[in-house]
Amino acid sequence: MKVFVAGATGAIGRFLMPQLLAAGHAVIGMTRSEQGARAIRSMGAEAVVADVFDPAALNAAMARVLPDAVIHQLTAIPKVIDRRRLESQFGETNRLRTTGTRNLLEAASDSGARRFLAQSVSFAYAPIGAAVKTEEDLLYAGAPPKYRPLFDAVASLERQVLGAEAIEGVVVRYGFFYGPGTAYASDGSVANLVRKRRFPVVGGGRGVYSFIHLADAAAATVAALGREGPNVYNVVDDEPAEVRWWLPIYADALGAKKPFSAPAWLGRLAAGEYALYLMTEQRGASNVKAKAELGWAPRYPSWRQGFREALG
Repeated sequence: MKVFVAGATGAIGRFLMPQLLAAGHAVIGMTRSEQGARAIRSMGAEAVVADVFDPAALNAAMARVLPDAVIHQLTAIPKVIDRRRLESQFGETNRLRTTGTRNLLEAASDSGARRFLAQSVSFAYAPIGAAVKTEEDLLYAGAPPKYRPLFDAVASLERQVLGAEAIEGVVVRYGFFYGPGTAYASDGSVANLVRKRRFPVVGGGRGVYSFIHLADAAAATVAALGREGPNVYNVVDDEPAEVRWWLPIYADALGAKKPFSAPAWLGRLAAGEYALYLMTEQRGASNVKAKAELGWAPRYPSWRQGFREALG
């Protein structure tokens, strides 16, 4: 299959591109710079230089290579995450999930691609009911105004991809990434906060996280590329966990001291409403469907193992 990857040089792209090539696909990576193009070619793939917000250039690039499938891995997550400004730091990623998705879908459809796979997240489920969600559960509609745009952008991406008429849409809902180049890597922004004891367990820490190592996320993506759409998969490890469980073990893996505990009001004051939501209300996700239908299982079935062996 000829596969066009938007976001080829991002954190997951650097794992995904080699795995696509190893699976025998002809891979074209999109980047906005010549430096990025050189990195893509060094992986053994073809490179195109285009901006997803320039529809004419994007359409021309896609029309030239005529892919069978398009993979949308574009995000703009800041390298240094300021927990006091989480809501405002994701504005460009929200735009990529709304306008960027629309532009990519139109270009893919016009070029004759038959499948479109897009990155979504497994931590956008509504904070009601069960602590661990399946693909059938509702996304979070009507979140508080300060962070509603984050969830609305995810919902927009999924509506566009799953509702596309001329192309088969597949949505992959990844858990929180860890591994090289992520915020949870040994040199990442979350790790730095934990070492400084500035990432406490807030409000009891009952928010549920589902993690996934980048290599495992890439492997599931390659498998999902072969599935017909419309379809949705949670790509997470086997052990959703409350913050109060995973954070002390993550700190230990970093060689850091045990995190402090803090009341909810102090967490809201210090880090904002969205950070408090992540700590106290967020739901995790189940990977049962992905494992059954994709024939996939994570190399790191639990963050417990992954944190010890593969933070990067």
